[in-house]
Amino acid sequence: MKIAQIAPLAECCPPRLYGGTERIVSYLTEELVRQGHQVTLFASGESKTAAELVPCCDMALRLNPQVRDPLPYHMMMLEEVRRRAAEFDVLHFHVDFLHYPLASAFADRMVTTLHGRLDLPDLRPFYSAFPHYPLVSISDDQRRPMPPVHWAGTVHHGLPRDVLPFTATPQGDYLAFLGRISPEKRPDRAIEIAARADMTLKIAAKLDKADQAYWDEVIGPMVARHPNVEFIGEINEQQKADFLGNARALLFPIDWPEPFGLVMIEAMACGTPVIAFRHGSVPEVIDDGVSGFIVSHIGEAVAAVRSVAKLDRAEVRATFEERFTVERMALDYLAIYRDLPGLRRAAMRIPAVANGTGNGLADGIELRAVA
Repeated sequence: MKIAQIAPLAECCPPRLYGGTERIVSYLTEELVRQGHQVTLFASGESKTAAELVPCCDMALRLNPQVRDPLPYHMMMLEEVRRRAAEFDVLHFHVDFLHYPLASAFADRMVTTLHGRLDLPDLRPFYSAFPHYPLVSISDDQRRPMPPVHWAGTVHHGLPRDVLPFTATPQGDYLAFLGRISPEKRPDRAIEIAARADMTLKIAAKLDKADQAYWDEVIGPMVARHPNVEFIGEINEQQKADFLGNARALLFPIDWPEPFGLVMIEAMACGTPVIAFRHGSVPEVIDDGVSGFIVSHIGEAVAAVRSVAKLDRAEVRATFEERFTVERMALDYLAIYRDLPGLRRAAMRIPAVANGTGNGLADGIELRAVA
């Protein structure tokens, strides 16, 4: 199958530092290539991939000090996608709704994964105006604020099995917070939980300009007041394995409708249990009492810290391998691709093969794109 993956340009694929969406696009792209598909990745120029790379800007926009407005770069990328659309059996977009004005020409071969929060007031009228384009949610909970639309499926994120190794015996005795310094991620809760549990807390987090005031006014002073808290800043993939793997637990004290929360399954891959607040996707990701604890307030989180050693880290890893691998994610997406109207029509025109199935989509026969 000929598949186009269209990534955001804020980070490269995979990101050097923070960047959940681009990381998932990268994992999916590489797994589809491994499974024998012809994949073209539209992404930033320093992306690393086994697919055909179409560089749509020189470097990740977030890390380019000369970039003031990311929109023109995305528009140039979408023009290149439009120009080459007839080459592909499937066009898989990860850029929210930016491509919608172009979509009518290839809508029967298109799917869009929504990676962000969907409870923002401007989104409901927008998606009400485009109810027929197929969408993929990354959790069932993510769908709740949306108007009636065409949900093609829910696909939970997945990771390569070997990207974060299992750590049976962690060398550190600390709690970990990994993500962004922002009000909805609630690093203030993490600091309070660690203080009440008399534990060291290590914070590895990205600080955006938009959240600088929150750091200056709330989190920075809290870090200064608590000698048990160490702020590390952003970390890369190599540092992540050590940071998560050697923690007693990951704190995920969110206060918003988290669409997925990639860091939860990253911790699980390391065998590290997750203590997470009951919001958004958390009940879909964490098996309470197996891969971590789901809590509703700080008191419960403190109690969970004191109980987390009872969890079997090997069972945490086994839960990851059962539910959250990249192989499973890719197979879920392939099932959605094969159900797109353009591919169903193309499959009907493929003659029967020797084994009698006549299903070129399932049997690996290459499709010609439906223009």
